[in-house]
Order: sequence, then structure tokens, then C-alpha cells
Amino acid sequence: MILPVVAYGDPVLRKLGAEIDKDYPELKKLIADMYETMYASSGVGIAAPQVGKAIRLFIVDTKPFVNGERDEDEEDEFTPEEREQLGNLQKTFINASIIKEEGEEWIFNEGCLSIPKIREDVKRKPKIHIQYYDEDFNFFDETYEGIAARVIQHEYDHIQGKLFTDRISPLRRRLLQGKLNDISKGKVKVTYKMRFPNK
Repeated sequence: MILPVVAYGDPVLRKLGAEIDKDYPELKKLIADMYETMYASSGVGIAAPQVGKAIRLFIVDTKPFVNGERDEDEEDEFTPEEREQLGNLQKTFINASIIKEEGEEWIFNEGCLSIPKIREDVKRKPKIHIQYYDEDFNFFDETYEGIAARVIQHEYDHIQGKLFTDRISPLRRRLLQGKLNDISKGKVKVTYKMRFPNK
């Protein structure tokens, strides 16, 4: 089932996600619904807070980046080498914890399903060490680099109650405030289902 994506301004996007266990109600259905929602909105990742659940769960699928399937509003800037580096990363992350971030920060233009029509340059470190459980509660301890790391970092921020706009300069945020307020009021055209806090 396609779920509405929670828009900027909803308090759930600012909550620290709670850890869950394998007995979380209808967990497999929630994960399946999140994948369906992500694909319907041409995303490459979505976190549980974005569908109204303040829990430590997010999913990623980089195939749209690799195969050039994103819609025209979501143009990426990947080189063929970067696409190859991404591979087909399709994973579910439960109770994830980024243990370490390494390297010199680099800039990439990011967007977010909860903040449609806004893209900004964001600095992140290029390498992460992350521990998490998959949908069957198998434990993983892995390292990711480059674009794959960035996709994970972006979704990880969501379960920490952060948005990519928190990572841009205060001046830039002030300049965007009018557009952000419009999004929270539903004054934005999107091609996917959304839930607006002030509409």
C-alpha cells in the first residue's frame, strides 16, 4: 500500500527514532509499504518518520540512480564511475547506528521526498562504518563509501530527527524559509501522495 509522505513541518520528522524488535506490529507489511511508497515517489530511500512512524527504520534502493530512472525533477549528477560505485544497493536498515564517519567532507546536491522541489548542496564525509539489522533481524557490521554512504547518511539523519536542510548554512536556510513554509501548508505540486501538517 502506498503511504502518504509526511511533509516538512510535521513534528514526527524531528523525533529521535525509537529502537524496535522483531515483534513490532506488522513490521514486514510496513517495510513492504515503505518500498512501494518509495518507488511510487521516485525516491532512492525513505525513512519511517517520513511515513509517520518515529522508529529506527529506513530503506534504500539505488537502482533508480544507477539505471537513470529518476524523474526529471530529480536529476542527479552522477558520473558513470559513480553509478558503478553505487551498484544495486537495496537494503533495509533497522536500529542502525553509524559508528564512524571518515574522510574529507565533500559536497553533493541533495533533495528529500518530505521537502519537494528544494535541492541544496550538502557536505558529508565520504566513508561510514554502520551497524544495523535487516528485515529478518540478521546483524550487519559494514562499511560504505561515496554515493552509497551518502544515501545511507541522508536516511540515517531522518531517524535522528534531522533533515538535510539542517546541514546547510543558516543564511541559506533563512532564504528558503518561505518555500519551506509553503511546503508545510501544502502549497507545492507533487506527483506522489503527501500529508501536510498545516493544510
